Amino acid sequence: MFKRLKPTNENPVEFDFEGRTLTAQAGDTVAAALLGADVTAFRSTPVNDRPRGPFCMMGVCFDCLMVIDGMPNTQACQVTVTPGMKVARQKGAAVIGPDNSPDNNPGDGAAS
Repeated sequence: MFKRLKPTNENPVEFDFEGRTLTAQAGDTVAAALLGADVTAFRSTPVNDRPRGPFCMMGVCFDCLMVIDGMPNTQACQVTVTPGMKVARQKGAAVIGPDNSPDNNPGDGAAS
């Protein structure tokens, strides 16, 4: 669905998306890398569990909220992919507090 204007294999960056290794280009945001890998559902809504994905790609809409390196409510369109980064879909609303472990944060989207 999404296609790069200038594809290049220079400086590939590997990251983990829910147990799957994906490759991005250096400088890609998490949102751009996932869209390039045909991933369109980034989170689900708290009330009806409806899928949502990036809309604005500039940090205004919050439809790209994901769990990135264990931190919920992170805007995927605002974070650059780094080697070994762990990314997961966010299920519903997540509470940010001093302890964001999966046991204390059921809405964090962590795989069980």
